[in-house]
Amino acid sequence: MSTIQSVPSTLPVIPLDSKVLLPSVVTKVIVSGDAASYVSKTLKVARKDRSRQAAYVAVVPVCKSAGDKTLKANLDGAYFNKDGEEEKTIKTNKFTIKSKLVSDKNSSKSGVNLFHFGCAARVIQVEKSDNAKETVTLFLQGVCRFRINELNTSDGVLTANVTHYPETNEMHATEDDKEFGDVLLEFRSLSREFISKMKDLKLPGALLAQLAKVVDKSPPSQLANLLASVIETTFDEKLEMLESTDTRARLQRVNEWMTRQLHVLKITQQIQSNVDGKLDKKRREFYLRQQLNAIKEELGEKGDDASASGGDDDELTELKRKLDAAKLSKEAQTVADREMKRLKKLHPSSAEWSVVRTYLDVMADLPWSETSEDVIDIHRAREQLEADHYGLDTAKKRILEYLSVVKVKGDLKAPIICFVGPPGVGKTSLGKSIASATGRDFHRISLGGVRDEADIRGHRRTYVGAMPGLIIHGMRKSGVNNPVFLLDEIDKIVKTSHYGDPAAAMLEVLDPEQNSTFTDHYLNIPFDLSKVLFIATANSIDTIPAPLLDRMEVISLPGYTFDEKLHIAKTYLLPKQIREHGLTENQVCIADEVLLKIIENYTRESGVRNLERTIASIVRFKCVEWADLHEADSADTYNETVQVDDLENILGMQYFEKEIIQNEAIPGVVTGLAYSGSGNGGILMIEATHMPGEGKLQLTGSLGDVIKESAQIALAWVKSHAHALRLTNSPIENIADKRDVHIHFPAGAVSKDGPSAGIALTTALVSLFSGRCVPNTTAMTGEITLRGRVLPVGGIKEKVLSAHRAGIKKVILPARNRKDVSSDIPDSIKKSIEFVYVKNISEVLEAALVLDERGEKLRTPMVITRIESHL
Repeated sequence: MSTIQSVPSTLPVIPLDSKVLLPSVVTKVIVSGDAASYVSKTLKVARKDRSRQAAYVAVVPVCKSAGDKTLKANLDGAYFNKDGEEEKTIKTNKFTIKSKLVSDKNSSKSGVNLFHFGCAARVIQVEKSDNAKETVTLFLQGVCRFRINELNTSDGVLTANVTHYPETNEMHATEDDKEFGDVLLEFRSLSREFISKMKDLKLPGALLAQLAKVVDKSPPSQLANLLASVIETTFDEKLEMLESTDTRARLQRVNEWMTRQLHVLKITQQIQSNVDGKLDKKRREFYLRQQLNAIKEELGEKGDDASASGGDDDELTELKRKLDAAKLSKEAQTVADREMKRLKKLHPSSAEWSVVRTYLDVMADLPWSETSEDVIDIHRAREQLEADHYGLDTAKKRILEYLSVVKVKGDLKAPIICFVGPPGVGKTSLGKSIASATGRDFHRISLGGVRDEADIRGHRRTYVGAMPGLIIHGMRKSGVNNPVFLLDEIDKIVKTSHYGDPAAAMLEVLDPEQNSTFTDHYLNIPFDLSKVLFIATANSIDTIPAPLLDRMEVISLPGYTFDEKLHIAKTYLLPKQIREHGLTENQVCIADEVLLKIIENYTRESGVRNLERTIASIVRFKCVEWADLHEADSADTYNETVQVDDLENILGMQYFEKEIIQNEAIPGVVTGLAYSGSGNGGILMIEATHMPGEGKLQLTGSLGDVIKESAQIALAWVKSHAHALRLTNSPIENIADKRDVHIHFPAGAVSKDGPSAGIALTTALVSLFSGRCVPNTTAMTGEITLRGRVLPVGGIKEKVLSAHRAGIKKVILPARNRKDVSSDIPDSIKKSIEFVYVKNISEVLEAALVLDERGEKLRTPMVITRIESHL
């Protein structure tokens, strides 16, 4: 035991958070990180005086609030540690507890509040770990109380000038101090009774025997410190014990605490006795089964079930630990506690036991409060989006807007974004880039072909093999409550099914006002999805139900132009395929004109998937060529360059021709522009002819009702304006009176519908009746009315891109679609195509119809001014 003379009056300070060290007690302090560095500095200061055999430190409690008994000290926020839980053991005549340094909840930038009394402690042992995170374990033995006179800081270490108060070692009271003798007698009597009651708590026998020896052999002052550490007391009561320098007063306080603790122990024993006397049938059965298992084990009849009980207990303990660590919501915690009690009453061999166990496992694995930190760096996000995707400026702009608002505000509700576009334009990969740019976990859910509502919401636990739905399963797999969810192919959800409507189940998921309380049928308790960033992808919005579409912010991703495809192929697709096939860029060289030939004649698509597959075929061909020459020892003759003439040998005959350029312009044939439901644009050939008949209109080519109505409107307009167009000699003459008109749309296997072919149909009929031709490099799109007005249509970018791919030089568009061309069409295409904007059909006819090849006047020349007068 250290004497007070060996303890210096100036000591380095080690603060303890909500813990009090008393003389003769040993405490174990575990620190790591910055706190470990501080402790190392403190020990160096404590060991400076080499004349002393031991190092001493000042252990001072940290109070939660300032008062007249506290001192302000600035610890620079470097002594935080949350490791270690309280652990009580007795070692010789010393009481050992684990402690921790001051935590962040009791500190601030202005410092911490140190109690004005502390305990001088001798450093018994120091242990340092070799792991990556520096950890220091200290064993400190309390020596004596002290009062802080002054606080100083030296070399980053807090030191205190103190006044010591020695401990008294008298075993008995003097004859003159009868009052102290009565207090001491009561103290020893209560101590023995308290230790005897502790036997009922089933503490280790060695510990109880050691306590009994301490009662008879230790001085009252030391015994009071020991019992004050054992008895359940508040932090303020321990502070009173620390600052009390009168032995009699300390004994009186310990007497009061022991009396209170004994009363609590008696009530606890009484309650336990009443509970044990009322065991229900299941618990009695459980205990009898345990006894039966023990008997069978002694008789040697126990098989593989010998350790079942212990294993089940271990599983339940681990499950309880996982549930506590999950930090469930209040409602979820109530359900988990109820199910846990139910699980303990069930036998492990019952079917219900596995159902409840699986349910609790799902609850424990869900990220109720686990959130990943957003790494919002706008410059890095912009660079990553540009590196991963070429073009797609509208989508990139919206993503950067969202990230900027999150960076400024910090708690923005996640939007529901839906990327709509043809296959292969980068919708799915764009979702991955968003997750990478924000540092969030990425999870993809494929909704294509989902036909059961339970796939979204999960099955109720009454069904055999019930499991959570796709949303809760994704949250469980992600491990955080703010991942990026990609709902792929949301337009492919099956809507007509006797299993329910999965699209309707998605309404709650994708509603920012409701998804904070999303309830899965399996869990049957609300789960917060408001922090999840949902990104949906679709090829067309036509098949998405209107209520579901209303909850999403639609961002269109149109197809790529030839120039964009060429850039993507050069910078990404070709180097990727070369790496994947084990070659180097010096072994395969494909020039721009070769790539452009592939794009125009082998892969006519909106995206780049077929382009990548075609490039992969060329790389494989070169790989085989290199391998053959290498085996034949003729590697020097290998030619890494792919020429245009080599494509037919490698890929076969070209799949697509510029049929528009090669066809001859004839009356009645017009090129329209179409937009398919998959997000692709295309050219739409319209052929019209007439024959003797009764004025009937026949339409072929797998047409829908809307496009049929457009043909009827076109014919009606031409009939009513035939005389103004000089197609008839009299205003009352019917141009189709004795002839039938047949309009055909080639590619009959492909369904066609929509109003955008109106002006093309009208132009085809006028061309047919007038004998004038429409140039085969001219295309048009727009809806017409009976009055001849031209109305705007959608899908302008896709239509113009398809026209550019087909070699069209002039495009006639409604005047109100001018803004779409200005905002969506790349400048390179604007330079190669002439755009004509029209308001009525007369402007269309003027821009589209020409003389015949010989330059002769036709029999029914058109007078535009007369048409305009009728309009």
